Amino acid sequence: MNFKNFILLLTVFLIFFSSIAIPQQAGINLSVAIPQGEFADQIDNLGYGITGELMILSPKPKSPFGFGIDLGYYIYGSESRREPWSLTIPDVFVDVNRTNNLVNFHIVFELGLPTGRVRPYLQGLFGGSYLYTQTSVNGDYNNYDIASTTNYDDWAWSYGLGGGISILLTGDPVTEDGAIYLDFRGKYLFGSEALYLKEGAVQIEQGQVRYFPSNSKTDLISVHAGVRIALNFNSSD
Repeated sequence: MNFKNFILLLTVFLIFFSSIAIPQQAGINLSVAIPQGEFADQIDNLGYGITGELMILSPKPKSPFGFGIDLGYYIYGSESRREPWSLTIPDVFVDVNRTNNLVNFHIVFELGLPTGRVRPYLQGLFGGSYLYTQTSVNGDYNNYDIASTTNYDDWAWSYGLGGGISILLTGDPVTEDGAIYLDFRGKYLFGSEALYLKEGAVQIEQGQVRYFPSNSKTDLISVHAGVRIALNFNSSD
């Protein structure tokens, strides 16, 4: 699955879920991804990124069950080098940056404590991850890419379990009127096999590019810290 197809699939999911109901909670987290199993055998560094969550239904006094979507982005490797602009313009240099990226998208099912200032919860997740390596060229005097290309990409299905705790910072602990929570969570995701590039897997020899992809399952543990915000301020269900 290429990046355009992934974005199309993601857009369809977002339109579908946003049409079901007005979201009741939204969250954003700084995240760390820790490869596991076969994935850890290939990737020996952590992934760093950001995740967002939109809960269509959140646990309430009448029902402790929640339902929503989760989207994450991680960089699990990067390389940079400085090169002349071309063979005919060797006195102008540019920065060549390569990043190994992982974007995951999951449907989330949640069981949590519906009231109180401290709310533990459990989650089940099902979705997938899009792994891609992108190379870009930047000049010295701006932060914009002069050119970029996706060198390699693949898709892996994933599912997993997670849990966390939300601590009320402000707002009503029962009605959630104006509620903002400090949120900590962890997830273990079991990923199917995928082909992907890691640091050092792209080699340039005599003007030709060679790719040496790795093939493994894509299990990982992710750790998150951020905030959750209640959006249904007038709800007392």
